Amino acid sequence: MPERTVLELRPYRDALALPGLRPLLLVAVLARVPVAATAVVMTLHVLDLGHGYFAAGLVGATITVGSALGAPLLGRLVDRRGLRPMLLLTTAVSALFWATAPVLPYPVLLGTAFVGGLLALPVFSVVRQSIAALVPPTHRRQAYALDSMSVEVSFMIGPAGAVALATGVSPTLTMYAVGGGIVLAGLTLLVLNPPTRAWDEETTSAQPVPRRQWLTPRLLGLLAGGAASTLVIAGTDVAVVAVLRDAGQVDWTGVVLALWASYSLVGGFTYGALSRPVPSLSLTVVLGLVTIPVGLGSGEWWLLALALLPSGALTAPTVAATADAVSRLMPASVRGEAMGMHGSAMTVGLALGAPLAGAVIDATAPAWGFAATGLLGALIALAVLPTGLRHRRSAAATVAPTPDSAPVRS
Repeated sequence: MPERTVLELRPYRDALALPGLRPLLLVAVLARVPVAATAVVMTLHVLDLGHGYFAAGLVGATITVGSALGAPLLGRLVDRRGLRPMLLLTTAVSALFWATAPVLPYPVLLGTAFVGGLLALPVFSVVRQSIAALVPPTHRRQAYALDSMSVEVSFMIGPAGAVALATGVSPTLTMYAVGGGIVLAGLTLLVLNPPTRAWDEETTSAQPVPRRQWLTPRLLGLLAGGAASTLVIAGTDVAVVAVLRDAGQVDWTGVVLALWASYSLVGGFTYGALSRPVPSLSLTVVLGLVTIPVGLGSGEWWLLALALLPSGALTAPTVAATADAVSRLMPASVRGEAMGMHGSAMTVGLALGAPLAGAVIDATAPAWGFAATGLLGALIALAVLPTGLRHRRSAAATVAPTPDSAPVRS
């Protein structure tokens, strides 16, 4: 008889009992709140300068491009020099950028936004790399599930808090507050100084593994799957707003998005409690497929909220499974660069999903935003799914065995 998949809560207790994980997750939540607020704060600031949404989106896109390019470089710096030099650099640059951004004229702000993104504090990559160092493979799925749930909490707090502060006080002061929060996050990580390698990995050779050995089709497939998942998530975000606005129920947008996030929290917890893992690419395929018909529930806000239940429940599990798979695949000596690539892939997906959904909605109807991004995300994941199947048939085909290689599991 096939093995049954059941929910188990003990692995969560065992994971949280590991030294260093609880403070890391707590810092992760607090550090990600200002990062989550960055996009909406920058948009409100540019609008306050008298420019339009295109100009605001251009600044956001510039920061995104810089961040996507910078994350692997910063991860490589961690691999070569350690965590603290990278944190000192990015915290100092973040302090300079956010201290001057509120008073810069728009053309200068647009130019400095790229540098601000390139050397932005990589909270997501640092936390996920540290989880791989702190948590043994047997409990890593639960740790990454908790991390994904913490991301949802941060994004529930950050943008809403920033909007409330900007409308109640001023966008400029909100810019300073967000910048101060990011700098404080960098300083907190400096003090905490979470490990980037496990104790047994520290005793192995520090020489990095050649890129040709670890930049494999399997890794590229995982990165493409990660980008596909965030493409679907970003497209869903835009489509929800468009559908409710078209239905004259825009006042319910916050409620629907909050319910969507709560579904993700429940889904992330359930994923970590499963007795057996689910492959990340398979989760991405299903996430895309269940997103396609969401627009059918666009008549009333509560119908839309119900229609979002399947896709919402798969959001945190998909993100957690992708990070878990990348961390297990990589040798410790290059894990920082690889997790930086993972962060870049997720950022690229977010950057593509929103404008794609917007373009489809402008050309057709709001409900088609769900269908377009869901279908594209599923097709991308299906296209790279064979890389995962080949890996499971021959795990030795991924990375040549090295003394500091982490255990590999598909």
